[in-house]
Amino acid sequence: MSACETGRAKGHCRPALPPDLADPHRPAQNSRTPDGGEPILDESTIGRVSAQRARGSAALAVAPRDGGTAIAALSQSGSAKLLFPRAPRDAALDAVWLNTAGGLTGGDTFQLSAEARPGARLRLTTQAAERIYRALPGAPGAMTTQLSVGHGAIGHWLPQETILFDAAALTRSLRVDLTGDAAFLGCEALIFGRRAMGERVRDLRLSDRIDVTRDGRAVYADRLRLSGDADAQLSRAFVGGGAGAMATVILARPNAGDAVDTLRAMLPANAGASAPTEDVAVVRLLAEDGFELRRSLVPLLTHLAGAPLPRPWMI
Repeated sequence: MSACETGRAKGHCRPALPPDLADPHRPAQNSRTPDGGEPILDESTIGRVSAQRARGSAALAVAPRDGGTAIAALSQSGSAKLLFPRAPRDAALDAVWLNTAGGLTGGDTFQLSAEARPGARLRLTTQAAERIYRALPGAPGAMTTQLSVGHGAIGHWLPQETILFDAAALTRSLRVDLTGDAAFLGCEALIFGRRAMGERVRDLRLSDRIDVTRDGRAVYADRLRLSGDADAQLSRAFVGGGAGAMATVILARPNAGDAVDTLRAMLPANAGASAPTEDVAVVRLLAEDGFELRRSLVPLLTHLAGAPLPRPWMI
């Protein structure tokens, strides 16, 4: 990892000065350090330097083959990568999303599209929790995910948690298009600072949306917008009740609503389950921190998936 990448992961990458700023008559604080190191930027120059941005996109299609599921098409570019752990031939195909930039900050953009063709079984997860770092004023980081699940196919979107740091800015969307009797299980989990590290998120710009359609008809839509002092807002009794983490779980398949009673019996007191339609069940969980959230989330997802979670969840 380069020095710039290391700095960027901490939210303060120092790019090289453009030629028009390389003026030997400028004050010493804008010249190279005595040991010949990188230039130090002050307030008069930081606004004139373009910050480094991360870009990444990946597209995947899978189809049935020899009693299992195999890759039919794959493309990836920039800081986005998909990894494919080995699995039994007759198992679902696991795909692991990896952001090689080490997280997102303002202005970063990532896109993922995946298609499970009729009869295929696809499970998408992430290598680790995604980190959303402090962003400078301006454009937020953006993450767009689009899944298509064909007739008789099964698609799982099970990323690990997204950790939001103080002053983070993120716009995120998930769209799932189902055809016929396609089945979908999805989870989106958010952690508002690491409580064990004493972190609190007092400045946040978050816009999150989820849309699920079946045969072109909307069956579920979710919108979350949280701006300003997230810690204070989540402390309110009828907002978060002091929660530092939350998750939304969506099950969309024929007769999914029949699972609600079983789900409610598995949930802690600060969680709930409902069935907006007979073919959709939704669970919302709140927790004090990411550790407590995972304690409830892992057995719940394992039950709904009918199999152990993808391997990265266990590392």
